[in-house]
Amino acid sequence: MGRAAAAAGSAVFFVLAPGVVAGLIPWWLTGWRFLDPLPYWAPLRLLGALLVITGIAVVVRAFAQFVTEGVGTPAPVAPTEQLVVGGLYRYVRNPMYLAVLAIIAGQALLLGQLVLLLYGSAIAAAFVAFVRGYEEPALRRRYGAKYDSYRRAVPGWWPRYPRGDTRRRR
Repeated sequence: MGRAAAAAGSAVFFVLAPGVVAGLIPWWLTGWRFLDPLPYWAPLRLLGALLVITGIAVVVRAFAQFVTEGVGTPAPVAPTEQLVVGGLYRYVRNPMYLAVLAIIAGQALLLGQLVLLLYGSAIAAAFVAFVRGYEEPALRRRYGAKYDSYRRAVPGWWPRYPRGDTRRRR
């Protein structure tokens, strides 16, 4: 697969996966109406906005990385030619899933729609089940020892700086 095909496939998958999970379904659940579940909710709205913006930036960056580094898409039907291990994937194996969850949690706080926290919890459980039941075994079959080494070196769900990364010192 060339980069142009990878970019087109990734764009379609972007709309179909995170677009639906973090955009369309939250809209269906809430109409994106703002509520005030508690007094003094404004600081939580700000936190929610930051989570949404950061989550979107991470998802976009991760999708771009699948095209440029992996020469493929995040979609299981059109996987990458190369295992994606650079950029955000140096810190955590599942930045896209975490970013989608951040977008959902951010919308819950921004809109004051706590039903989205329940929805996000269900999505988190689905993500973990998918990663454990399908994605990790598929990556192991496709990339073998390279994936096993990467899996040992980088945590799945809790980001951390890799050993020897000098950028952790500020």
